[in-house]
Amino acid sequence: MAIGPTIETERLILRPPRAEDFDSWCAFHADEEVMRHLGGVQGPELTWRSMCAMTGAWTIEGFSMFSVIEKATGEWVGRLGPWRPYGWPGTEVGWGLVRSAWGKGYASEGAAAAMDYAVDILGWDEVIHTIDPANSGSIRVAERLGSRVLRQATLPPPIELNLDAYGQSADAWRARRIKRA
Repeated sequence: MAIGPTIETERLILRPPRAEDFDSWCAFHADEEVMRHLGGVQGPELTWRSMCAMTGAWTIEGFSMFSVIEKATGEWVGRLGPWRPYGWPGTEVGWGLVRSAWGKGYASEGAAAAMDYAVDILGWDEVIHTIDPANSGSIRVAERLGSRVLRQATLPPPIELNLDAYGQSADAWRARRIKRA
């Protein structure tokens, strides 16, 4: 039973997480370099809770991050999409990809599709991306999407990190989309 939509881009399939994604999600959370700006390495117990929280948000909120599947291989390569847990500093489209998917433009491609979904289907007026100021890769993705620093943000407990909130209004995103087309 599907708990949310599947979105296809040129090279990616974005779909709600499934039980079969767990091992790949564990490998993602175990990679120190991948997790450097995402709260640090997590073992399988915390990974299970994270995955279930994101999956459960589909039921509670009607949206959440998608599992990112590379069309060419069928491999799970990360998670991205709309995210707004209780106390979050805004309506976020975030991303996190396995290291082998870095540098291929997947974060920008998938986030653009997720931003379309957030603006067109969820009706969000603003989309943010909470980014550690030291995370130059994610800053480049945000800037490619047309986002800029809007404000400082503090993530709620237990994370409590101070980050930059990049983002843009839905109208700015729509205008940018028209220019791309």
